[in-house]
Amino acid sequence: MLLALAQINTTVGALARNTNRVIQALEEAQRRGAELVIFPELTITGYPPMDLLDRRSFVTHNLDMLDKIAAATAHLPAALVGFVDRDESGEGKGLFNAAALCAEGRVVAVRHKMLLPTYDVFDEARYFDSAPDNKPVDFKGLRIGVTICEDIWNNALYWKLQDRRRLYKTDPVENLAKQGVDFLVNMSASPFTEGKRALKRDMFAAAARRHNLPLVHVNLTGGNDNLIFDGWSNVFNARGEIVVQARDFAESLLVVDSAEFMDGEVPINPALQEKTCTEEIEAIVEALTLGIRDYFHKCGFKAAVIGLSGGIDSAVTAALAVRAVGAENVAGVSMPSQFSSDHSVTDAEVLAKNLGIRYESIAIEPAFKQYTEMLEPVFQGTPFGLAEENLQARIRGNLLMAYANKFSALVLSTGNKSELATGYCTLYGDMCGGLAVLSDVPKLMVYEVAHYINRESEIIPNNSIVKPPSAELRPDQLDSDSLPPYEILDPIIRANVEEGLYVDEIVERGFDPETVERVLRMIARNEYKRRQAAIGLKITHRAFGYGRRVPVARGNDFD
Repeated sequence: MLLALAQINTTVGALARNTNRVIQALEEAQRRGAELVIFPELTITGYPPMDLLDRRSFVTHNLDMLDKIAAATAHLPAALVGFVDRDESGEGKGLFNAAALCAEGRVVAVRHKMLLPTYDVFDEARYFDSAPDNKPVDFKGLRIGVTICEDIWNNALYWKLQDRRRLYKTDPVENLAKQGVDFLVNMSASPFTEGKRALKRDMFAAAARRHNLPLVHVNLTGGNDNLIFDGWSNVFNARGEIVVQARDFAESLLVVDSAEFMDGEVPINPALQEKTCTEEIEAIVEALTLGIRDYFHKCGFKAAVIGLSGGIDSAVTAALAVRAVGAENVAGVSMPSQFSSDHSVTDAEVLAKNLGIRYESIAIEPAFKQYTEMLEPVFQGTPFGLAEENLQARIRGNLLMAYANKFSALVLSTGNKSELATGYCTLYGDMCGGLAVLSDVPKLMVYEVAHYINRESEIIPNNSIVKPPSAELRPDQLDSDSLPPYEILDPIIRANVEEGLYVDEIVERGFDPETVERVLRMIARNEYKRRQAAIGLKITHRAFGYGRRVPVARGNDFD
Protein backbone atom coordinates (compact mmCIF):
# COMPACT_ATOMS: atom_id res chain seq x y z
CA MET A 1 0.00 0.00 0.00
CA LEU A 2 1.22 3.50 -0.82
CA LEU A 3 1.22 5.85 2.16
CA ALA A 4 1.71 9.61 2.10
CA LEU A 5 3.32 11.59 4.91
CA ALA A 6 1.64 15.00 4.80
CA GLN A 7 3.93 17.34 6.71
CA ILE A 8 1.87 20.53 6.58
CA ASN A 9 2.01 23.98 8.13
CA THR A 10 -1.20 24.74 10.03
CA THR A 11 -2.36 27.94 11.71
CA VAL A 12 -3.94 27.80 15.16
CA GLY A 13 -7.63 28.60 14.94
CA ALA A 14 -7.75 28.76 11.13
CA LEU A 15 -10.02 25.74 10.96
CA ALA A 16 -11.32 26.24 7.42
CA ARG A 17 -7.88 27.10 6.04
CA ASN A 18 -6.30 24.07 7.71
CA THR A 19 -9.07 21.85 6.37
CA ASN A 20 -8.58 23.15 2.85
CA ARG A 21 -4.86 22.44 3.21
CA VAL A 22 -5.70 18.85 4.19
CA ILE A 23 -7.91 18.40 1.14
CA GLN A 24 -5.22 19.88 -1.12
CA ALA A 25 -2.75 17.35 0.29
CA LEU A 26 -5.24 14.53 -0.31
CA GLU A 27 -5.64 15.64 -3.92
CA GLU A 28 -1.88 15.72 -4.46
CA ALA A 29 -1.52 12.32 -2.78
CA GLN A 30 -4.19 10.91 -5.06
CA ARG A 31 -2.27 12.11 -8.12
CA ARG A 32 0.74 10.26 -6.78
CA GLY A 33 -1.18 7.05 -6.14
CA ALA A 34 -1.37 7.08 -2.33
CA GLU A 35 -4.20 5.21 -0.59
CA LEU A 36 -3.72 6.61 2.93
CA VAL A 37 -2.45 10.07 3.94
CA ILE A 38 -1.18 10.66 7.47
CA PHE A 39 -1.25 14.18 8.96
CA PRO A 40 0.23 15.78 12.11
CA GLU A 41 -1.36 16.08 15.55
CA LEU A 42 -4.41 18.37 15.88
CA THR A 43 -4.35 18.99 12.14
CA ILE A 44 -7.68 20.79 12.02
CA THR A 45 -7.21 23.15 14.97
CA GLY A 46 -3.48 23.81 14.70
CA TYR A 47 -1.18 23.33 17.67
CA PRO A 48 -1.39 24.44 20.43
CA PRO A 49 -4.99 25.74 20.46
CA MET A 50 -4.79 26.60 24.19
CA ASP A 51 -7.82 28.46 25.58
CA LEU A 52 -9.58 28.47 22.22
CA LEU A 53 -10.63 25.01 23.40
CA ASP A 54 -12.83 26.65 26.04
CA ARG A 55 -15.11 27.93 23.27
CA ARG A 56 -17.87 25.50 22.38
CA SER A 57 -18.16 27.00 18.91
CA PHE A 58 -14.48 26.30 18.28
CA VAL A 59 -14.87 22.61 19.12
CA THR A 60 -18.12 22.36 17.14
CA HIS A 61 -16.60 23.99 14.05
CA ASN A 62 -13.60 21.66 14.31
CA LEU A 63 -15.99 18.68 14.23
CA ASP A 64 -17.76 20.18 11.22
CA MET A 65 -14.42 20.41 9.44
CA LEU A 66 -13.73 16.76 10.27
CA ASP A 67 -17.01 15.88 8.57
CA LYS A 68 -15.91 17.90 5.52
CA ILE A 69 -12.62 15.98 5.34
CA ALA A 70 -14.43 12.68 5.77
CA ALA A 71 -16.84 13.55 2.95
CA ALA A 72 -13.89 14.37 0.67
CA THR A 73 -12.50 10.87 1.13
CA ALA A 74 -15.46 9.54 -0.89
CA HIS A 75 -13.38 10.39 -3.97
CA LEU A 76 -9.95 11.00 -2.40
CA PRO A 77 -7.53 8.79 -0.45
CA ALA A 78 -8.18 7.92 3.17
CA ALA A 79 -6.91 10.39 5.77
CA LEU A 80 -5.58 9.91 9.27
CA VAL A 81 -6.11 13.40 10.66
CA GLY A 82 -5.81 15.10 14.07
CA PHE A 83 -8.78 16.89 15.64
CA VAL A 84 -10.49 17.67 18.96
CA ASP A 85 -13.12 15.15 20.01
CA ARG A 86 -15.74 15.51 22.73
CA ASP A 87 -15.64 13.30 25.79
CA GLU A 88 -19.27 12.29 26.27
CA SER A 89 -18.69 10.49 29.58
CA GLY A 90 -20.00 13.45 31.57
CA GLU A 91 -16.80 13.59 33.66
CA GLY A 92 -13.41 15.23 33.30
CA LYS A 93 -12.50 18.09 31.01
CA GLY A 94 -14.85 17.00 28.27
CA LEU A 95 -12.36 16.88 25.37
CA PHE A 96 -9.89 14.48 23.80
CA ASN A 97 -6.84 15.14 21.67
CA ALA A 98 -7.84 12.75 18.91
CA ALA A 99 -7.08 11.15 15.56
CA ALA A 100 -9.69 10.08 13.03
CA LEU A 101 -9.36 7.65 10.16
CA CYS A 102 -11.57 9.00 7.38
CA ALA A 103 -12.28 6.74 4.40
CA GLU A 104 -14.96 6.19 1.78
CA GLY A 105 -16.78 9.37 2.77
CA ARG A 106 -17.05 8.81 6.52
CA VAL A 107 -15.17 8.60 9.80
CA VAL A 108 -14.41 4.91 10.24
CA ALA A 109 -12.31 5.02 13.42
CA VAL A 110 -11.34 7.45 16.18
CA ARG A 111 -8.48 7.10 18.64
CA HIS A 112 -7.62 9.34 21.61
CA LYS A 113 -4.29 10.45 23.06
CA MET A 114 -3.32 8.65 26.25
CA LEU A 115 -0.35 10.64 27.56
CA LEU A 116 -0.89 14.36 28.08
CA PRO A 117 2.29 16.43 28.56
CA THR A 118 2.17 19.08 31.27
CA TYR A 119 5.76 20.31 31.30
CA ASP A 120 7.63 23.20 29.72
CA VAL A 121 5.34 24.79 27.08
CA PHE A 122 2.86 21.91 27.19
CA ASP A 123 -0.33 22.08 29.24
CA GLU A 124 -2.61 19.52 27.65
CA ALA A 125 -4.08 18.22 30.91
CA ARG A 126 -5.61 21.69 31.31
CA TYR A 127 -7.94 20.92 28.40
CA PHE A 128 -8.00 17.22 27.56
CA ASP A 129 -8.92 13.95 29.18
CA SER A 130 -6.53 11.05 28.92
CA ALA A 131 -7.75 8.02 27.00
CA PRO A 132 -7.85 4.93 29.22
CA ASP A 133 -6.67 2.64 26.43
CA ASN A 134 -5.96 2.36 22.72
CA LYS A 135 -6.67 -0.27 20.10
CA PRO A 136 -5.25 -0.88 16.65
CA VAL A 137 -6.99 0.55 13.59
CA ASP A 138 -7.79 -1.82 10.70
CA PHE A 139 -7.36 -0.50 7.18
CA LYS A 140 -7.17 -2.52 3.95
CA GLY A 141 -5.94 -5.64 5.63
CA LEU A 142 -3.35 -3.89 7.80
CA ARG A 143 -3.49 -3.34 11.56
CA ILE A 144 -2.11 0.09 12.40
CA GLY A 145 -1.10 1.22 15.88
CA VAL A 146 -1.97 4.92 16.01
CA THR A 147 -0.27 7.07 18.65
CA ILE A 148 -0.35 10.82 19.14
CA CYS A 149 2.95 12.61 19.91
CA GLU A 150 3.64 12.10 23.65
CA ASP A 151 2.24 8.56 23.48
CA ILE A 152 5.55 7.38 22.04
CA TRP A 153 7.71 9.23 24.60
CA ASN A 154 7.47 6.69 27.42
CA ASN A 155 9.59 3.69 26.48
CA ALA A 156 10.66 2.37 29.90
CA LEU A 157 13.73 0.56 28.57
CA TYR A 158 14.96 3.56 26.57
CA TRP A 159 14.68 6.05 29.44
CA LYS A 160 16.30 3.58 31.83
CA LEU A 161 19.30 3.31 29.52
CA GLN A 162 19.40 7.12 29.37
CA ASP A 163 19.36 7.21 33.20
CA ARG A 164 16.33 9.49 33.03
CA ARG A 165 13.03 9.19 34.81
CA ARG A 166 10.06 8.43 32.61
CA LEU A 167 6.96 10.51 33.25
CA TYR A 168 4.09 8.03 32.98
CA LYS A 169 3.31 4.51 34.16
CA THR A 170 1.64 3.55 30.89
CA ASP A 171 3.42 2.82 27.60
CA PRO A 172 0.85 3.11 24.78
CA VAL A 173 3.28 1.72 22.20
CA GLU A 174 3.93 -1.39 24.25
CA ASN A 175 0.20 -1.90 24.72
CA LEU A 176 -0.43 -1.66 20.97
CA ALA A 177 2.46 -3.99 20.15
CA LYS A 178 1.03 -6.64 22.48
CA GLN A 179 -2.29 -6.44 20.65
CA GLY A 180 -0.57 -7.12 17.34
CA VAL A 181 -0.02 -4.42 14.70
CA ASP A 182 1.73 -4.34 11.36
CA PHE A 183 3.29 -0.93 11.94
CA LEU A 184 3.09 2.06 14.25
CA VAL A 185 2.06 5.61 13.42
CA ASN A 186 2.96 8.66 15.48
CA MET A 187 1.13 11.89 14.64
CA SER A 188 3.15 14.71 16.20
CA ALA A 189 3.26 18.41 16.91
CA SER A 190 6.71 18.34 18.44
CA PRO A 191 8.46 21.74 18.58
CA PHE A 192 12.05 22.17 17.52
CA THR A 193 14.69 22.69 20.19
CA GLU A 194 18.45 22.56 19.99
CA GLY A 195 19.66 18.96 20.12
CA LYS A 196 16.18 17.43 20.22
CA ARG A 197 16.36 15.86 16.79
CA ALA A 198 19.09 13.42 17.80
CA LEU A 199 17.06 12.44 20.86
CA LYS A 200 13.94 11.81 18.77
CA ARG A 201 15.87 9.79 16.22
CA ASP A 202 17.36 7.55 18.91
CA MET A 203 14.08 7.23 20.79
CA PHE A 204 12.02 6.33 17.71
CA ALA A 205 14.66 3.89 16.53
CA ALA A 206 14.70 2.25 19.98
CA ALA A 207 10.91 1.85 19.92
CA ALA A 208 11.00 0.27 16.45
CA ARG A 209 13.75 -2.16 17.44
CA ARG A 210 12.23 -3.05 20.81
CA HIS A 211 8.90 -4.08 19.30
CA ASN A 212 10.29 -5.20 15.93
CA LEU A 213 7.81 -2.88 14.23
CA PRO A 214 8.16 -0.19 11.57
CA LEU A 215 7.25 3.33 12.69
CA VAL A 216 5.75 6.14 10.61
CA HIS A 217 6.27 9.55 12.23
CA VAL A 218 4.57 12.66 10.80
CA ASN A 219 5.40 15.97 12.46
CA LEU A 220 4.00 19.46 12.07
CA THR A 221 6.05 22.18 10.43
CA GLY A 222 5.81 25.96 10.78
CA GLY A 223 5.80 28.59 13.50
CA ASN A 224 2.97 29.35 15.91
CA ASP A 225 3.74 32.23 18.30
CA ASN A 226 6.93 31.26 20.15
CA LEU A 227 6.98 27.63 19.01
CA ILE A 228 8.71 26.45 15.85
CA PHE A 229 7.93 23.03 14.38
CA ASP A 230 10.66 21.55 12.24
CA GLY A 231 8.78 18.81 10.43
CA TRP A 232 11.50 16.21 9.85
CA SER A 233 8.90 13.47 9.42
CA ASN A 234 10.31 10.02 8.80
CA VAL A 235 9.74 6.30 8.58
CA PHE A 236 11.78 3.76 10.53
CA ASN A 237 11.95 0.10 9.61
CA ALA A 238 11.86 -2.59 12.29
CA ARG A 239 15.67 -2.40 12.60
CA GLY A 240 15.40 1.25 13.61
CA GLU A 241 16.81 2.54 10.32
CA ILE A 242 15.34 5.61 8.62
CA VAL A 243 13.82 4.55 5.31
CA VAL A 244 12.07 7.83 4.47
CA GLN A 245 12.92 11.30 5.68
CA ALA A 246 11.12 14.55 4.90
CA ARG A 247 12.78 17.93 4.65
CA ASP A 248 12.85 20.17 7.68
CA PHE A 249 11.29 23.62 8.24
CA ALA A 250 9.07 23.31 5.15
CA GLU A 251 6.00 21.49 3.96
CA SER A 252 6.46 18.10 2.37
CA LEU A 253 4.39 15.28 0.94
CA LEU A 254 6.35 12.04 0.80
CA VAL A 255 4.83 8.89 -0.71
CA VAL A 256 6.25 5.52 0.27
CA ASP A 257 5.23 1.95 -0.37
CA SER A 258 4.61 0.06 2.86
CA ALA A 259 6.94 -2.62 1.47
CA GLU A 260 9.76 -0.09 1.83
CA PHE A 261 9.58 -0.40 5.59
CA MET A 262 7.62 -3.60 6.32
CA ASP A 263 9.94 -5.91 4.38
CA GLY A 264 13.09 -6.21 6.45
CA GLU A 265 15.14 -7.06 3.36
CA VAL A 266 14.35 -3.87 1.47
CA PRO A 267 17.34 -1.48 1.64
CA ILE A 268 17.09 2.17 2.61
CA ASN A 269 16.12 4.20 -0.45
CA PRO A 270 18.29 7.34 -0.84
CA ALA A 271 15.75 8.74 -3.31
CA LEU A 272 13.25 9.09 -0.45
CA GLN A 273 15.56 11.22 1.70
CA GLU A 274 14.77 14.91 1.31
CA LYS A 275 17.37 17.56 2.11
CA THR A 276 17.68 18.38 5.79
CA CYS A 277 20.05 20.46 7.90
CA THR A 278 23.38 18.77 8.52
CA GLU A 279 24.64 21.08 11.29
CA GLU A 280 22.90 22.17 14.48
CA ILE A 281 23.67 25.83 13.82
CA GLU A 282 22.11 25.51 10.37
CA ALA A 283 18.96 24.10 11.94
CA ILE A 284 18.87 26.95 14.47
CA VAL A 285 19.16 29.55 11.69
CA GLU A 286 16.40 27.85 9.70
CA ALA A 287 14.22 27.65 12.82
CA LEU A 288 14.60 31.33 13.61
CA THR A 289 13.93 32.26 9.99
CA LEU A 290 10.76 30.17 9.89
CA GLY A 291 9.65 31.54 13.26
CA ILE A 292 9.92 35.12 12.02
CA ARG A 293 8.30 34.37 8.66
CA ASP A 294 5.28 32.59 10.10
CA TYR A 295 4.81 35.12 12.90
CA PHE A 296 4.56 37.82 10.25
CA HIS A 297 2.41 35.76 7.90
CA LYS A 298 0.00 34.40 10.47
CA CYS A 299 -0.39 37.69 12.36
CA GLY A 300 -0.78 39.80 9.23
CA PHE A 301 2.38 41.91 9.52
CA LYS A 302 4.12 43.00 6.33
CA ALA A 303 7.19 45.01 7.35
CA ALA A 304 9.87 44.91 10.04
CA VAL A 305 11.93 47.66 11.61
CA ILE A 306 15.07 47.11 13.65
CA GLY A 307 17.27 49.45 15.62
CA LEU A 308 20.78 49.03 14.21
CA SER A 309 23.46 49.72 16.81
CA GLY A 310 26.41 48.45 14.81
CA GLY A 311 26.64 45.51 17.20
CA ILE A 312 26.29 41.83 16.52
CA ASP A 313 22.80 41.29 18.00
CA SER A 314 21.02 43.85 15.83
CA ALA A 315 23.04 42.74 12.81
CA VAL A 316 22.02 39.10 13.24
CA THR A 317 18.39 40.07 13.85
CA ALA A 318 18.34 42.14 10.66
CA ALA A 319 19.96 39.39 8.62
CA LEU A 320 17.44 36.83 9.87
CA ALA A 321 14.58 39.21 9.13
CA VAL A 322 15.77 39.60 5.54
CA ARG A 323 15.93 35.80 5.18
CA ALA A 324 12.39 35.57 6.53
CA VAL A 325 10.43 38.38 4.88
CA GLY A 326 12.72 39.86 2.22
CA ALA A 327 14.97 42.92 2.15
CA GLU A 328 12.21 45.06 0.65
CA ASN A 329 10.18 44.58 3.84
CA VAL A 330 12.91 45.40 6.37
CA ALA A 331 14.12 48.78 7.58
CA GLY A 332 17.08 49.52 9.83
CA VAL A 333 17.30 52.66 11.95
CA SER A 334 20.59 53.87 13.40
CA MET A 335 20.10 56.11 16.44
CA PRO A 336 23.53 57.38 17.47
CA SER A 337 24.18 59.38 20.62
CA GLN A 338 27.17 61.35 21.83
CA PHE A 339 28.49 58.03 23.22
CA SER A 340 28.25 56.12 19.96
CA SER A 341 31.56 55.28 18.34
CA ASP A 342 32.16 56.19 14.72
CA HIS A 343 32.61 52.53 13.79
CA SER A 344 29.20 51.63 15.26
CA VAL A 345 27.48 54.08 12.95
CA THR A 346 29.58 52.93 10.00
CA ASP A 347 28.99 49.24 10.77
CA ALA A 348 25.22 49.79 10.86
CA GLU A 349 25.31 51.58 7.52
CA VAL A 350 27.47 48.90 5.90
CA LEU A 351 25.19 46.16 7.20
CA ALA A 352 22.13 47.88 5.74
CA LYS A 353 23.89 48.22 2.40
CA ASN A 354 24.99 44.57 2.42
CA LEU A 355 21.45 43.43 3.21
CA GLY A 356 19.83 45.82 0.76
CA ILE A 357 17.39 47.18 3.34
CA ARG A 358 16.04 50.67 3.89
CA TYR A 359 18.33 52.63 6.18
CA GLU A 360 17.60 55.68 8.31
CA SER A 361 19.75 57.55 10.80
CA ILE A 362 18.15 59.56 13.61
CA ALA A 363 20.48 61.16 16.15
CA ILE A 364 19.09 61.02 19.69
CA GLU A 365 21.46 63.58 21.24
CA PRO A 366 18.99 66.50 20.85
CA ALA A 367 16.19 64.55 22.52
CA PHE A 368 18.50 63.28 25.26
CA LYS A 369 19.72 66.82 25.92
CA GLN A 370 16.15 68.07 26.18
CA TYR A 371 15.20 65.28 28.58
CA THR A 372 18.19 65.90 30.83
CA GLU A 373 17.45 69.61 30.92
CA MET A 374 13.86 68.86 31.92
CA LEU A 375 15.06 66.51 34.65
CA GLU A 376 17.89 68.72 35.88
CA PRO A 377 15.87 70.30 38.72
CA VAL A 378 14.94 66.84 39.97
CA PHE A 379 18.30 65.15 39.35
CA GLN A 380 20.38 68.09 40.62
CA GLY A 381 23.39 66.98 42.63
CA THR A 382 23.28 63.35 41.45
CA PRO A 383 25.94 61.74 39.24
CA PHE A 384 25.33 60.47 35.70
CA GLY A 385 24.20 56.88 36.09
CA LEU A 386 21.70 54.18 35.23
CA ALA A 387 18.77 56.57 34.87
CA GLU A 388 20.57 58.54 32.16
CA GLU A 389 21.73 55.35 30.43
CA ASN A 390 18.23 53.89 30.35
CA LEU A 391 16.81 57.21 29.18
CA GLN A 392 18.80 56.83 25.96
CA ALA A 393 17.48 53.33 25.41
CA ARG A 394 13.91 54.52 25.97
CA ILE A 395 14.31 57.40 23.53
CA ARG A 396 15.42 54.86 20.95
CA GLY A 397 12.46 52.63 21.81
CA ASN A 398 10.06 55.52 21.30
CA LEU A 399 11.57 56.35 17.93
CA LEU A 400 11.30 52.77 16.74
CA MET A 401 7.70 52.51 17.89
CA ALA A 402 6.87 55.80 16.15
CA TYR A 403 8.44 54.51 12.93
CA ALA A 404 6.46 51.28 13.29
CA ASN A 405 3.19 53.16 13.80
CA LYS A 406 3.80 55.47 10.86
CA PHE A 407 4.78 52.75 8.38
CA SER A 408 2.68 49.82 9.73
CA ALA A 409 5.76 47.85 10.69
CA LEU A 410 6.60 45.48 13.52
CA VAL A 411 9.57 46.29 15.74
CA LEU A 412 11.91 43.34 16.19
CA SER A 413 13.75 43.61 19.49
CA THR A 414 17.35 42.46 19.36
CA GLY A 415 18.28 41.37 22.90
CA ASN A 416 19.76 37.91 23.38
CA LYS A 417 19.11 35.27 26.07
CA SER A 418 22.20 36.19 28.08
CA GLU A 419 20.97 39.78 28.42
CA LEU A 420 17.41 38.76 29.19
CA ALA A 421 18.59 36.29 31.82
CA THR A 422 20.67 38.83 33.70
CA GLY A 423 18.44 41.86 33.17
CA TYR A 424 21.09 43.58 31.05
CA CYS A 425 18.33 45.27 29.07
CA THR A 426 15.99 48.23 29.52
CA LEU A 427 12.25 47.98 29.96
CA TYR A 428 10.46 50.15 27.38
CA GLY A 429 13.85 50.73 25.76
CA ASP A 430 15.77 48.06 23.88
CA MET A 431 13.09 45.60 25.05
CA CYS A 432 10.51 47.41 22.89
CA GLY A 433 9.14 45.27 20.12
CA GLY A 434 6.50 42.82 19.00
CA LEU A 435 8.82 39.84 18.53
CA ALA A 436 12.05 39.09 20.38
CA VAL A 437 14.00 37.14 17.77
CA LEU A 438 17.10 36.30 19.83
CA SER A 439 15.57 36.08 23.30
CA ASP A 440 16.35 32.34 23.46
CA VAL A 441 19.73 32.62 21.73
CA PRO A 442 22.67 32.93 24.17
CA LYS A 443 25.35 35.47 23.26
CA LEU A 444 27.94 32.87 22.26
CA MET A 445 25.38 31.26 19.96
CA VAL A 446 24.68 34.67 18.41
CA TYR A 447 28.30 34.67 17.26
CA GLU A 448 27.83 31.18 15.79
CA VAL A 449 24.77 32.39 13.89
CA ALA A 450 26.71 35.40 12.60
CA HIS A 451 29.53 33.19 11.31
CA TYR A 452 26.98 30.91 9.63
CA ILE A 453 25.33 33.88 7.92
CA ASN A 454 28.78 35.01 6.72
CA ARG A 455 29.82 31.53 5.59
CA GLU A 456 29.91 32.47 1.90
CA SER A 457 30.44 36.23 1.98
CA GLU A 458 30.69 39.04 4.51
CA ILE A 459 27.10 40.15 5.13
CA ILE A 460 27.52 41.12 8.76
CA PRO A 461 30.54 43.45 8.98
CA ASN A 462 33.47 41.66 10.55
CA ASN A 463 33.97 44.57 12.90
CA SER A 464 30.53 43.92 14.41
CA ILE A 465 31.68 40.39 15.20
CA VAL A 466 35.17 41.01 16.56
CA LYS A 467 34.73 44.23 18.58
CA PRO A 468 34.04 43.94 22.33
CA PRO A 469 30.27 44.09 23.00
CA SER A 470 29.04 47.42 24.37
CA ALA A 471 25.70 49.13 24.96
CA GLU A 472 27.44 52.48 24.37
CA LEU A 473 25.34 54.33 26.92
CA ARG A 474 28.29 55.95 28.67
CA PRO A 475 31.90 56.69 27.74
CA ASP A 476 34.07 53.59 27.08
CA GLN A 477 31.34 51.22 28.28
CA LEU A 478 31.75 47.45 27.76
CA ASP A 479 29.41 44.56 28.59
CA SER A 480 32.22 43.10 30.70
CA ASP A 481 31.89 46.08 33.07
CA SER A 482 28.55 44.68 34.25
CA LEU A 483 28.66 41.00 33.34
CA PRO A 484 31.12 38.11 33.59
CA PRO A 485 32.72 37.15 30.27
CA TYR A 486 30.16 35.41 28.07
CA GLU A 487 32.36 32.30 27.99
CA ILE A 488 31.62 32.00 31.71
CA LEU A 489 28.18 33.58 31.83
CA ASP A 490 26.45 31.50 29.17
CA PRO A 491 27.31 28.06 30.64
CA ILE A 492 26.10 29.21 34.07
CA ILE A 493 22.82 30.46 32.60
CA ARG A 494 22.35 27.22 30.68
CA ALA A 495 23.04 25.14 33.79
CA ASN A 496 20.52 27.08 35.85
CA VAL A 497 17.75 27.89 33.38
CA GLU A 498 17.84 24.85 31.12
CA GLU A 499 19.18 22.14 33.43
CA GLY A 500 17.65 23.36 36.70
CA LEU A 501 20.96 23.36 38.60
CA TYR A 502 21.78 25.68 41.48
CA VAL A 503 24.89 27.08 43.13
CA ASP A 504 26.60 24.00 44.53
CA GLU A 505 25.90 21.87 41.47
CA ILE A 506 27.16 24.56 39.10
CA VAL A 507 30.27 25.22 41.20
CA GLU A 508 31.07 21.50 40.93
CA ARG A 509 31.55 22.11 37.21
CA GLY A 510 34.52 24.33 37.97
CA PHE A 511 32.95 27.80 38.20
CA ASP A 512 33.86 30.38 40.81
CA PRO A 513 31.28 30.31 43.66
CA GLU A 514 30.97 34.10 43.90
CA THR A 515 30.42 34.40 40.16
CA VAL A 516 27.77 31.68 40.19
CA GLU A 517 25.94 33.29 43.10
CA ARG A 518 26.09 36.67 41.40
CA VAL A 519 24.68 35.35 38.12
CA LEU A 520 21.89 33.43 39.82
CA ARG A 521 20.93 36.55 41.79
CA MET A 522 20.70 38.49 38.54
CA ILE A 523 18.53 35.79 36.98
CA ALA A 524 16.21 35.73 40.00
CA ARG A 525 15.74 39.45 40.45
CA ASN A 526 15.00 40.18 36.79
CA GLU A 527 11.97 37.95 36.38
CA TYR A 528 9.79 41.07 36.40
CA LYS A 529 11.50 42.30 33.24
CA ARG A 530 11.05 39.02 31.44
CA ARG A 531 7.33 39.02 32.23
CA GLN A 532 7.05 42.22 30.20
CA ALA A 533 9.19 41.12 27.27
CA ALA A 534 7.90 40.51 23.75
CA ILE A 535 7.10 37.00 22.55
CA GLY A 536 10.38 35.22 21.89
CA LEU A 537 11.20 32.37 19.52
CA LYS A 538 12.01 29.18 21.42
CA ILE A 539 15.02 27.20 20.22
CA THR A 540 16.54 25.79 23.45
CA HIS A 541 15.32 23.20 25.91
CA ARG A 542 14.00 25.88 28.28
CA ALA A 543 13.23 29.39 27.11
CA PHE A 544 12.02 32.41 29.02
CA GLY A 545 8.28 32.57 28.43
CA TYR A 546 5.15 30.65 29.37
CA GLY A 547 7.10 27.39 29.50
CA ARG A 548 9.07 28.70 32.50
CA ARG A 549 6.72 29.67 35.31
CA VAL A 550 8.66 31.37 38.08
CA PRO A 551 7.02 33.74 40.60
CA VAL A 552 8.14 37.36 40.37
CA ALA A 553 7.69 38.08 44.08
CA ARG A 554 9.56 35.30 45.85
CA GLY A 555 12.36 34.49 48.23
CA ASN A 556 15.55 32.69 47.25
CA ASP A 557 16.38 30.84 50.47
CA PHE A 558 16.65 27.55 48.58
CA ASP A 559 19.21 28.84 46.05
